[in-house]
Amino acid sequence: MKVVNIVPGFGGTFYCGNCLRDSAYVKSLKAEGHEAITLPLYLPLTSKDYTPENDIPVFYGAVNIYLGQNFRLFRRMPKWLHNFFNSPFILRYAAKKSGSTRATGLEEMTISMLKGADGFQKDELDELIYFLKHHEKPDVVHLSNALLLGLARKIKDELQIPVVCSLQDEDVWVDAMDEPYRSRIWKLMGEKALDTDALIAVSDFFAKQMKQKMSIPDEMLHVVHIGVDPSKYSIKTPNLDVPTIGYLSRLNKENGFEILVDAFIRLKENPKFSNAKLKITGGKTGDDDKFISRQVDKLKRKGFQNDIEFIEDFRTEALGIFFEGLTLLSVPVLEGEAFGLYQIESLASGIPLVQPKFGAFPEIIEASGGGVIYHPNTPEVLAQKLAEVLSNPDQIKLMSINGRKSVEDEFNTKILIKKMIEVYKSVVSKN
Repeated sequence: MKVVNIVPGFGGTFYCGNCLRDSAYVKSLKAEGHEAITLPLYLPLTSKDYTPENDIPVFYGAVNIYLGQNFRLFRRMPKWLHNFFNSPFILRYAAKKSGSTRATGLEEMTISMLKGADGFQKDELDELIYFLKHHEKPDVVHLSNALLLGLARKIKDELQIPVVCSLQDEDVWVDAMDEPYRSRIWKLMGEKALDTDALIAVSDFFAKQMKQKMSIPDEMLHVVHIGVDPSKYSIKTPNLDVPTIGYLSRLNKENGFEILVDAFIRLKENPKFSNAKLKITGGKTGDDDKFISRQVDKLKRKGFQNDIEFIEDFRTEALGIFFEGLTLLSVPVLEGEAFGLYQIESLASGIPLVQPKFGAFPEIIEASGGGVIYHPNTPEVLAQKLAEVLSNPDQIKLMSINGRKSVEDEFNTKILIKKMIEVYKSVVSKN
């Protein structure tokens, strides 16, 4: 089976679990003997090493669609200027700009993208269709999230093939917008969802949430968890000598970095854990610099600045360095997540989790037996839970074993790819 996976590029400047999942997914499909490619939208998949797969360009280049959306002059620009704005140099620069990952100010563009052929990005959609028709001719097109649903109708009409769409953390983008945009976009997404053949949520929690927000018919909705290849992760022994808390995500307020820092300070003030350490990775955008500096300043005022270590490289192949020496991982996202790939990467490495009782976190921790949850999501309660778990080394050892086993037996790409292929086969047989 030949699958084209259409994903939003993120430039690689920070840890984006959904983006990394999308990239790894295509590799997993290939490993199972299927043809698969990734078509990036907006930005390259990485900022440092932009070498398009098989000469595949970045479609809907972020600079071009921003200019076309906001300035009539740029809606019919000459080809040479279009190519210039879509060049690797310009897109790498755009990836580093702070606003590239913010919903605020992009409400009209989000609506235009969901309108598909009726939006301002009609020319970009035509380019994408031409490429699919004349270069790839897939059996299935898989959209990585529901904000791309505007592509579905024309792909189906022009190529006469099924389109499926994943559901993963769209609420983070849409619910950050003010009314009336928020309600308008949810309604539009619900309408455009009917243009697809199947919708695939990454967790039971998120399936229920999106069913309600988008009024999705039961027969269209499937759940396939996110997984990793356990062979890519070396098993670590949790550090029981020096309590070391890890954080793997973009370093911003929304992902709970401030909560973790404040909880760490409280933990360190307990004489029993005065030797505790923090180990941090996940990258940032320009928006995050001042926020990160404020957190480091808190540690400096307490004299704890030497107890935090920042790891710059958060690529999958480099995560062994990050997980080495950790005792636990905690990413206290303020509102939870649809899944949270970092959880599975941590469990695959034998490092247990301490997560808030939000989003899909309880679902994953219950299924894996590799962690604990706490509530409410405050520094005080997190510090208490960390102290409680760190005081029980036998529990840490058991969670380490359970977590790794759950990745091998349940959150394993080889198992989950088969579930996804069954969804593909079912929609292909109906077309």
